[in-house]
Amino acid sequence: MSTSQLSATDLVHAYPGGPTLFEPLSFSIEPGEIVGICGPSGSGKSTLLSLIAGWEVPQGGTINRIAIDSIRWVFQNPHGVPHRTALDHVVFPLLCRGTSRGAAEEEAASILSTFALTSVAGRAFHMLSGGEAQRLMLARAVAAAPDLLLVDEPTAQLDQRTAASVNETLGGIAESGAIVVIATHDPGTRSACSRVIELDPATDTQ
Repeated sequence: MSTSQLSATDLVHAYPGGPTLFEPLSFSIEPGEIVGICGPSGSGKSTLLSLIAGWEVPQGGTINRIAIDSIRWVFQNPHGVPHRTALDHVVFPLLCRGTSRGAAEEEAASILSTFALTSVAGRAFHMLSGGEAQRLMLARAVAAAPDLLLVDEPTAQLDQRTAASVNETLGGIAESGAIVVIATHDPGTRSACSRVIELDPATDTQ
């Protein structure tokens, strides 16, 4: 098991003219955990992901990333290279990890199968449906084998059956030794998490 750890201590943040978020928030997440960030719109779910990733600096408190060398973020609105195939998108991070081309294509095909994307492996990204593109971004993140995986509303564009499969796969990523943090409104995704950090203006507790 990895020795990595993600933690926050007395975290506070606010945007100009907006409410103060978290007030304050502290948590610690170990490898193997899949943690949900839940709360009403405007409570700061995506902001917390951005702070965790280091894209924004909190106004108060600290975030510590111990032995976390690789971070991947899967956005709610998927972005890919328009004319590259689904297979290309998953092969690329494997090549970056030093996998040979042949082995990368074989592993990428297996990962695509996990996300029910085998039938669109040769299809260009711009030809994918919203749900297919979302699953492809998750598949690409899996191929990168990150220490920390941040996911924003992973099942928002998926049917119930596919969402359940994605939630199971995210759990498997955590079990492999990664830290997985998910911002979600989906009760199914919430129930798949090891635990939940509740963001609410009145009760900012985990």
